[in-house]
Amino acid sequence: MLGHLVSPIVVVVVAVPVMGAAVAAALVQRDGLSLDRLMLAAFRFARSPKRRATGAAPAAPLPSWVGATTPPLPSPLNLPLRSVSDDGVVDLAEHGCAVLVSCSTVSFALRTPSEQNGLVNGFASYLNSLNTPVQFLIRAESIRLDPLVDALDQAAPNLPHPALEGAARDHADYLAVLSQSQDLLRRQIVLVLTEPGDASHGAVSVRRRAEDAVRGLASAGSRARVLTGPEVFAVLASAADPSSRHVPPAGLAGLDTVITGPATAQEP
Repeated sequence: MLGHLVSPIVVVVVAVPVMGAAVAAALVQRDGLSLDRLMLAAFRFARSPKRRATGAAPAAPLPSWVGATTPPLPSPLNLPLRSVSDDGVVDLAEHGCAVLVSCSTVSFALRTPSEQNGLVNGFASYLNSLNTPVQFLIRAESIRLDPLVDALDQAAPNLPHPALEGAARDHADYLAVLSQSQDLLRRQIVLVLTEPGDASHGAVSVRRRAEDAVRGLASAGSRARVLTGPEVFAVLASAADPSSRHVPPAGLAGLDTVITGPATAQEP
């Protein structure tokens, strides 16, 4: 179309970078996303509000007669989950439901070559048995040794021998110095399994898949277990705010549980 207006060399010089950028945006991936989808996500993130708050209605703006400059008001925070049941099934509303499985790490480098081959074959067998996508979430979170140090200091005077008491106090001092001089981290591995459709019907299926995953990962040397409702709540809260320690109180009733009072004994 431009051949009669400009030289073909100019067209090639201009078109090659554009075509290269288009091919790179379509084929190059980062973290599982193509560059065009990554740029679209970055554009949406740049235009979205950075401050959000939970609540049914957004905050009301200040009246025009108030002479104060305020930062942009927070937008409503719409969480992707609706509820978490006691047995650990996460209701994702129209996206189905999910179950979280905690997996332990495996000391692969300390094993013999034959043992390593067995672990690899066991993990490969589990992956080959999958017919739906799963996600392995690997997180690193900080460790606080203060509770362990306090427990050692409290238990040391009750030990049966003075040597044991001295060893306990020395170990508590070592942990206290270690926590102050090092940034201690622990690795958390969570397997996420999802099931589309209604959560009431998909809960049984996703729970069965989670139990199969526990047995499949055992052949790979990983001790896995299905997380309960409070444990799922703690994982989600820690992922959303790593610096917090949100632990739900024990004994809370579910959202759909009918609460009844204890039966009172009648006097004769």
